Amino acid sequence: MITSPSRLLPMASHSCSCCGSASRTDTASIPAASDSSAGGSSPSYQVTGLTCGHCAKSVTQALQALPEVDDVQVDLAAGGVSTVTVTGVVPPEMVRRAIEEAGYTVLS
Repeated sequence: MITSPSRLLPMASHSCSCCGSASRTDTASIPAASDSSAGGSSPSYQVTGLTCGHCAKSVTQALQALPEVDDVQVDLAAGGVSTVTVTGVVPPEMVRRAIEEAGYTVLS
């Protein structure tokens, strides 16, 4: 029986916030959500630094730990700007803070 050597999967890029060092910028003056209406809305946040499935899982878990979050969807754009959509009644500032504490940068 001949077996081929196992292929190693590529590591996440060096800018991956969960697997390597990432530079963070101060985003205090940047609005957090593109839709901040209350009442079970689903605002979307533009986030940089999400480069792999583990990054998306980290952000999802951080957001699901917040009270009043019903669902989190991550549209991963590795190497670009990903979209994080949060369903529930949670203040946009709280969402932005949770994403940033997980190691990522919220653009809008």
